[in-house]
Amino acid sequence: MADARDADSVYWVEPRRRAILPLDRFHLASSLRKTLVRDRFRITADMAFSEIIALCAEAAENRPDTWINGQIEQVYHELHQLGFAHSIEVWDGDALVGGLYGLALGRAFFGESMVSRARDASKIAIAWLVARLRVGGFELLDCQFMTDHLATLGAVEISRKAYVGLLSSAVDEAVGSGVRAARGAAGDFRALDRGVSAPFSVDPPPLTEFGPPSGKVIAQLLTHTS
Repeated sequence: MADARDADSVYWVEPRRRAILPLDRFHLASSLRKTLVRDRFRITADMAFSEIIALCAEAAENRPDTWINGQIEQVYHELHQLGFAHSIEVWDGDALVGGLYGLALGRAFFGESMVSRARDASKIAIAWLVARLRVGGFELLDCQFMTDHLATLGAVEISRKAYVGLLSSAVDEAVGSGVRAARGAAGDFRALDRGVSAPFSVDPPPLTEFGPPSGKVIAQLLTHTS
């Protein structure tokens, strides 16, 4: 993190209690489900990565400054080019109104920041992310710090010891086996786009649509448990 947008240095933060969002316990409120099914917004993945980071770093009325400085932005652009960093974009027509970005490593996804410029835009982004991670065989969604917003979606706080155990299960096999093996052991962020599920996923229902899935499919994925 950085102290401010124009800070010239960064520092590491390790929460004593970590917020995670269990992928099989996402809370899909009825109002959010209706918004998903209506396809109120158009959702894309990795189509506007630079724009999402810029929007997350942009000052807002309730947040005059940000922890995303130029160094962090540059590093994540490079990680995106290498295939490790990903974004979810929420569009209202041609306007980018929300989304999120984060880092995928092994079967873990580390959410870095999210942004909303329209009602429910960030909730929609997280819903699509969770569905994507479930289909792609991910095990852990790390939210870092708990907020009231995340709590309404099912996020919980766990101890550092419990977190390290989950993290080890999700990334140790991939990290310890070299780059080629890591790719084989990693979650598949693009599986949802191909209408397939990873062999080690939580057994989502069959995806019968071709092309970008609809909000109805996402809602079905989020309410299905193995």
